[in-house]
Parts: sequence; C-alpha cells; structure tokens
Amino acid sequence: MSVPRRCTVNRRPFRPLVPGAAEPEVAVPPEQHGRSVIDSAVYVEGRRVASPGGLAATYRSLREHTEGTAWIGLYRPELHELASLAAEFDLHELAVEDAVVAHQRPKLERYDDTLFVVLRPARYVDEREEVEFGEVHVFVGPDFVISVRHSEAPDLAAVRQRLETDPDLLRLGPEAVLYAILDRVVDGYAPVVAGLENDIDEIEDEVFRGDPSVSRRIYELTREVVEFQRATRPLVAVVKGLAAGFGKYGVDEELRRYLRDVDDHLTVVVEQVDEFRQLLRDILTVNATLVAQQQNEEMKALSEHGIDQSEEVKRISSWAAILFAPTLVGGVYGMNFAEMPELDWRYGYPMALGMMLLVGLVLFLVFRRRGWL
Repeated sequence: MSVPRRCTVNRRPFRPLVPGAAEPEVAVPPEQHGRSVIDSAVYVEGRRVASPGGLAATYRSLREHTEGTAWIGLYRPELHELASLAAEFDLHELAVEDAVVAHQRPKLERYDDTLFVVLRPARYVDEREEVEFGEVHVFVGPDFVISVRHSEAPDLAAVRQRLETDPDLLRLGPEAVLYAILDRVVDGYAPVVAGLENDIDEIEDEVFRGDPSVSRRIYELTREVVEFQRATRPLVAVVKGLAAGFGKYGVDEELRRYLRDVDDHLTVVVEQVDEFRQLLRDILTVNATLVAQQQNEEMKALSEHGIDQSEEVKRISSWAAILFAPTLVGGVYGMNFAEMPELDWRYGYPMALGMMLLVGLVLFLVFRRRGWL
C-alpha cells in the first residue's frame, strides 16, 4: 500500500457531489477551520513534532516537515472543512461525498494514491440493553491520515495515545494508524458480543417462563443482531483487501502480522454473530411452538368446560322433562270441568297417580339410556 510521497500542493478544485449542495469555496478563512478538529498532529519517525491548531496550520506544518505524516481527527465536520481537506490532499469527490452523507456500509476503496475506508463501530449500552452503531471514515494517503467520526464511539483519542506511546509502530507510517483504528473498532465488538449473548440467555429464560412480551424482545434483538451482522460481515472483505494491499506494496511484515491478528478476531466475531442469528431464529420457533401449545391447552380447557356445562344442561333438562309430566297430568285434571268422567270414577285418582309415575319412569329410562342422567 506504500506509495510515493506527494511532491506538490497544487490540487485540482473539489466539486462536491452531494445532491442539492452548492459548490463550496475552498478558500475558507483560517478562523473557520478546525471547528470539528478534535486533534491534529504531524509525526516524524513515530514522534509528534507539531500540534497545529487548525487545518491551515496543519498544512503548513506538513510542508515544513517533508518526511512527516499528518493525522487529522475530525468529528462530524462541516462541508467546507472537508472541501478544504479535499483540495489540499486531492481527495476524490465520491469519497468526500460519502464522508459528508455518512450511512455507508463498511468498505474499502482506492482512489489513485489514497485509500478510503468506512468502518461501523458498535457499543453495548448496559442501561438500555441496546446496541448503538456509529460510523468512521478514514482517508489514508502517502503522508496523511484523516479520520472522520460520525458517532461517539470509538474513542480515537485512546488510539492516538496508544500509538504515540509506541513510536516503533507509529513510524511505520499511515498504514499503522489505519491498523490501530481498525483494531480499536474490532476490539470494541467484543463487549457487544458479550452483551448480546447475555440478552439471548435472558430471552431463553423468559421464553420457558411463558412471558407474553418475549416475542417483541426477540424481534428487537434480532434486528440488532442483523444490524451488527451488517457492520461486521462486510468488514471481512475490507480486512482481506487491506492484507492484499499490504502484501502488494511491501508494507512492513510486523504490521502485516498485526493485521492478520485483527482478521482472526474479526472472524471470531462474525462467526458468533451468525450463531446468534441462528439461535434467535430457533428461539423464535420454540416460542411460537410454546405459544401454540399454550393456546391449544387453553382451547382444550375451554372445550372441556363447555362439555361439562353441556352435561349439566342435559341433566337439568332431563329432570325438568320428568317433572313436567306429572305437572301436565295434574294440570289437566285440575281444570275441574263438569264433563270429566275420571273425576267421578272410583279409580280415577290412583289412575292419575299411576300415569304420573309411569310417564316419569319412562322418561327417566330414556334419558338414562342416552346418558343424560
């Protein structure tokens, strides 16, 4: 990836491709530079030799130290700042557009002698049990590194401090800075993996406890895992592309070993994320099965309750019919019409009682045979 150092500061004008954005003036007053500059430094042989206070001062310092490397760290820069950097370091307008708009997937692109790398850091927020995703864009040239953060994570100040305490690594050039940033991003995935694993364990317990709100949590966690997968899986190709470039351009072997170590860590993370997604899919299936089973049991209980009620209705109806027969006979002979021969008959009363008993007995036997009693 090593390329000849730049030998001129005369750059072609930068024309942004951001839809609807007007072409900025490159000549921005110095007092407007650096509003988004978190830190800017020039390094020679792995040691900081200058800490300019703004972009213009950084340009001048880099011209003074012809063997130096500038590292400019920006946080959500304004368009005119990126336009100034593009004009000074000959950044491609497509890469600058991506850095302005953000919302990119991890990728590695080469524009002449400049690399443009997009990274998606992540962090696990314990208070909300959620994963937050950020975005970092890194421009790497022969004698400069420009890091553009669009999120709080990762802490690139810690990366800079680590490199400054290791001059042997930092003197390897801009590639060492890119490696350190990439290593920080990948190392930041480990707490996220641990947090997601803990969430999945909790969800498994909730599923078997029959928590009715667990389906929503499974869905939300699945979305986080999918987003995490989108942040990590494309990064595998980025690291492999960097490794190929390091080999092609004869980057220091020690730095290539460090990059292989990052690749190993990233591979573990990607495999774990794939396992999480499959596990959540299985948990969702198990939860659906348990919910269906619970619904079946509830329907069975309702059916059994309905059957019990039906049996009770049958018994009540049967006894009501049996008691209705004597009432009917008694009602007929209770009308006391003048022309009712049975009223004057000697055996009329026993006959009426016998009729009541006979009808009731017949109904009892019929209902008993049908299982109603």
